[in-house]
Amino acid sequence: MEQTNVPHVMFLPLPAQGHIKPMMKLAELLNQAGSQVTFVNTDHNHDLLMSHTDLTSFHDRSPNFLFRSIPDGLRPGKARSLSNCKELLDTLQAVARPAFRQLLISTSMRPTCIIADGIMSFAAIDVAEELGIPVVTFRTFNASCTWTYFHLSKLVEAGEVPFPDGNLDKSITCIPGYENVLRIRDLPSICRVEKADDPVLNFYMRETSTMTRASALILNTFHELEAPVISRLNSIFTKIYTIGPLHALYKSRTKDLMISQSDSSNGVGLWKEDKSCMTWLDSQPLRSVIYVSFGSLVNLTRLQTLEFLHGLVNSGKPFLWVVRPDLIVGEFGIDPMELEMVTKERGFIVSWAPQEEVLGHPAVGGFLTHSGWNSTLESITAGVPMICWPQIADQQVNSRCVSEVWKIGFDMKDTCDRSTVEKLVRDLMDSNKREEIMKSTDEFARLANDSVKQGGSSYSNLEKLIEDIRSMSP
Repeated sequence: MEQTNVPHVMFLPLPAQGHIKPMMKLAELLNQAGSQVTFVNTDHNHDLLMSHTDLTSFHDRSPNFLFRSIPDGLRPGKARSLSNCKELLDTLQAVARPAFRQLLISTSMRPTCIIADGIMSFAAIDVAEELGIPVVTFRTFNASCTWTYFHLSKLVEAGEVPFPDGNLDKSITCIPGYENVLRIRDLPSICRVEKADDPVLNFYMRETSTMTRASALILNTFHELEAPVISRLNSIFTKIYTIGPLHALYKSRTKDLMISQSDSSNGVGLWKEDKSCMTWLDSQPLRSVIYVSFGSLVNLTRLQTLEFLHGLVNSGKPFLWVVRPDLIVGEFGIDPMELEMVTKERGFIVSWAPQEEVLGHPAVGGFLTHSGWNSTLESITAGVPMICWPQIADQQVNSRCVSEVWKIGFDMKDTCDRSTVEKLVRDLMDSNKREEIMKSTDEFARLANDSVKQGGSSYSNLEKLIEDIRSMSP
């Protein structure tokens, strides 16, 4: 085959770990299927990725895979966190489009197509249309939240955003299929604004609208989990590829391609994993441990940290807690070393955990989570029920689906006190409620794992995506 006939796929993720991680899995899968891949991060995340990646091992399993970068507009050394999210979005919009256009023009091989995060549409779609390159939009949220984002303008028109009377338990009325499911408090965090012309809210409304100019939509979910809302999204996109859970599909495909599992487990990420917790888990009884992680962006105050700490200790359950160096914020924060000393008798603390391995460990019986979509999917696939404490973005929608739609956990949103933490941990780990939740948890775990096997819905949808990308090649 001539090199010019090899598909070349360029990826443009939003610069956050939760968005980069599933895109990397898809990029590797397409690379293994014969496509050349160029993965474009911001300079900041590119440097982090390179420092935490075994490049020799990576390129052994993923040849013809290039990493490139563009600026994000912030100065080197400045934090990229929730506290300056608006500033990052502003600078990205100023510099990313021209930088991405220049990269496309200067690349040695014209991309067959661009797969861009739906929230990077401002940088990808205008430029791709100008240069005549097809674009597929990849929403790293689930179908339920994607459908919700497409109704942001209707929520504003209906007067349900901003929240008119402070009644967070009022049911929303203008999202078809979710009239009796979502409450005001379950809407994405960007809806918690004072004015309808809030710049961040309007940015996401514009980006979601721009997504519709893409030729297709990719979602990191599986058909059996969200079939009704996926069907509704078909009114917006003629082609939808549901190819999740991507981490499980990646494992299934590498197994089918006889790629060494030890090689494929050498993950690519922005944080260095501490695997010492796996030895500690080996010493714990079956399904006894509550795993606690709030992802890569969420922060805790000193007070919130103390409430979680006391609730976990009072529950009497052993716990494994991920405490990033930047997790606890505020003038009177808690030193992670101090926290580790306090919890050492019952708990174990790491700065970053190999989460898929942790959730798959037989000692883990529950997950106290921020409800990020990657974490939620990994928990569903592993058959681990959840306690949800959502803070940002799609997490509010995810936690409501976990508790009320799929019934695989509890929703603790807008609450953070030790008595609630203690009660929910006990309920999740060893009450009669656990037995009921585990019936749903086990069933969705089965469906998730079946979807990524050969002949399963996600496996087949990936095959369709691969064929459609090949058909774009000259």
